[in-house]
Amino acid sequence: MPTWRSCACSWPFSAAVISLAVLFSLVHLFLTPLFPSPLDFFKQSNPLLDADSLVESNLESQFPPNADGSVTYRGAPWKAGIGRWLAGCGSNSTPVDIVEILGGKSCQNNCSGQGVCNQDLGECRCFHGYAGKACEVALQLECNKPVSKERPFGEWVVSICPAQCDKTRAMCFCGEGTKYPNRPVAEGCGFQTIPPAKPGDPELTDWTKVDFDNVFSSNASKPGWCNADPHDAYSYELKIKENCHCKYDCTSGRFCEIPTMCSCLNQCSGNGHCRGGFCQCDRGYYGIDCSIPPAASVLPKLPAWLRPSTVELPDNGSSNAKTVVRKKRPLIYVYDLPPEFNSHLLEGRHYRMECVNRIYSEDNKTIWTEMLYGSQVALYESILASPHRTLNGEEADFFYVPVLDSCMITRAYDAPHLYNKEHGILRSFMTLDYYKNAYDHIVKQYPYWNRSSGKDHIWFFSWDEGACYAPKEIWNSMMLVHWGNTNTKHKNSTTGYWADSWDSIPSDRRGDHPCFDPQKDLVLPAWKVPNPGAVWLKLWARSRKERTTLFYFNGNLGPAYENGRPEDKYSMGIRQKLADEFSSSPNKEGKLGKQHAPNVIVTPLKSHKYHEEMASSLFCGVLPGDGWSGRMEDSVHNGCIPVIIQDGIFLPYENVLNYNSFAVRILEDDIPNLISILQRYNETEIEHMLSNVRSIWQRFLYRDSILLEATRQRELFSKDDAWAVEFSKLGEDDVFATFIQVLHYKLHNDPWRRSLLRQYDAGLPKACA
Repeated sequence: MPTWRSCACSWPFSAAVISLAVLFSLVHLFLTPLFPSPLDFFKQSNPLLDADSLVESNLESQFPPNADGSVTYRGAPWKAGIGRWLAGCGSNSTPVDIVEILGGKSCQNNCSGQGVCNQDLGECRCFHGYAGKACEVALQLECNKPVSKERPFGEWVVSICPAQCDKTRAMCFCGEGTKYPNRPVAEGCGFQTIPPAKPGDPELTDWTKVDFDNVFSSNASKPGWCNADPHDAYSYELKIKENCHCKYDCTSGRFCEIPTMCSCLNQCSGNGHCRGGFCQCDRGYYGIDCSIPPAASVLPKLPAWLRPSTVELPDNGSSNAKTVVRKKRPLIYVYDLPPEFNSHLLEGRHYRMECVNRIYSEDNKTIWTEMLYGSQVALYESILASPHRTLNGEEADFFYVPVLDSCMITRAYDAPHLYNKEHGILRSFMTLDYYKNAYDHIVKQYPYWNRSSGKDHIWFFSWDEGACYAPKEIWNSMMLVHWGNTNTKHKNSTTGYWADSWDSIPSDRRGDHPCFDPQKDLVLPAWKVPNPGAVWLKLWARSRKERTTLFYFNGNLGPAYENGRPEDKYSMGIRQKLADEFSSSPNKEGKLGKQHAPNVIVTPLKSHKYHEEMASSLFCGVLPGDGWSGRMEDSVHNGCIPVIIQDGIFLPYENVLNYNSFAVRILEDDIPNLISILQRYNETEIEHMLSNVRSIWQRFLYRDSILLEATRQRELFSKDDAWAVEFSKLGEDDVFATFIQVLHYKLHNDPWRRSLLRQYDAGLPKACA
């Protein structure tokens, strides 16, 4: 057989042959019906697989991998197969016509004015403290547990109340007979205190003895909390008991005297009133954020996620309206669950800073909270407002089940009606039941689960260890987590909070699944408070020469240090090992790490220059806490190369992005060799990783949710706050855009979808559909 080298062909002829070969490949790719899939999922040979191999080969010729094995799509270094499909197929998707049906079913007695009618089901979503088909039943939710001689206000729960209990919300207020009856009485406000046993110890509360004088006194020279006039108190600087404060949402000022906006999902989309977390929708509007317009009058005000569309108003025989909307897949159906899974958890929360990622100041400006689990609300808001949302379950590609487990972390103990003693005081077990009940509801009320045995359903588990406590019935679904523990090395619960441990949950409830399955689940970045200063300073873009610290880690280092977490199991011992070798701060014994060095910072000392110090570092440690920690997000937001030390744990998007291109993984056993490992990277490799960190950092940022809030604030005040100005300048793909891209890939590449035999317009070139 003659070789290419021995072929005596002219250059023009050779060029023509090559051109024809390339043209043939392109024609074959876009005109042949193939079924692309990730090669990792399939090993055996069959006709479909041969087609997959062929399309993968064609894509590979167009989108060869970089030197680090990644394929770039929209600036991000993806794992090769995923990046190729997104670049070759996903980028060529087009809008398709989707029929959206706006429900027009009425509810009994219009929910008695105590709820919102779900017009798809014709069922009421009742406000907190109300129940019944027409929300006609007023519940009696006690603030306190049963009393006894020893405990005159009952056993302690967070909401223990010595004043008047609002039994619709199990919240404590000053009540009738006081000057300010609607002023909250925080849990420590109405009880006497126990002095510290020794200097430095905390002051404790005696839950058996009330402190009526500091709460209810009407003495003009020293009024109690419930009678103190704000003007007089501010003017005369009256001393009010520090434990008395405004704990509930919707008020501001030292004495709760200034009404503010409450925090609701998407602030009720401008179509309703937010009452402490539950959207009371304007007439006809419905949905948890009032984002679904009434069927009878959709023309004047269609929300952005239903535009552009043509509208078919209901005829005499139908209560529904149809709209034909141009949308791009993937399409996500969001269940409008009963309020106990979301709205009630928001409306009844006892701490305004918990469970939400923002509250509002006295002039209704946004105050971003430090809520660690705020990503759950951020993602939920983005999906609800997204053009990828659909009301048509028959057209939907994915189904989102919005159970707000982030609220259960505080709500599990703040009122007797939620108190979880029947679960052995385990919050994890209690929350498992919430998910199981949501599963029971959607299986009973909707036809979609059985279509795929739940594989096209999405659940968000935001807790420290992720979906470890998921009920066995939903494990087929896609889990969104912050903690990708495959349980290959760390096989048991790692948290130091015993109430969150999942080890003792019965197997007949949990089953025997891991915490994370990289074949179906996704690790999402954690919520970080918007930092306009860091954006303005462009900390992520700091150059190599400005990064003089070799390695940086600032965080709790365990029991060997002052104020360190006392549990030996904290961080699975990983932070402790790092500190033992490299700590730059002395421990309780006055010792530094065995290998401490001038350009290595490992410290438990909090720094007000934390972001600046990370932006001045080359490598930054990404180590676990009780489960996930936000160190990965901190690293990339400040342009620092992440150094991941947690075996068998997937980080955000690690099963789809090529982490080798922008991060370093070090085995836990190799911690003593950390510095020598990092010093092996040459300047070319370092510059390459820094460049990739700069290209992907916005994918670890919930910019979409932040900008939704910026738009609402602009409508209120006609100008942007500093945070809105800075975040509006950013334009790369964020967390939500990346999430949608992953769903699009999964829609056309998850092998189980082939058995559905579902016919629909995919909006893709024929070869990719």
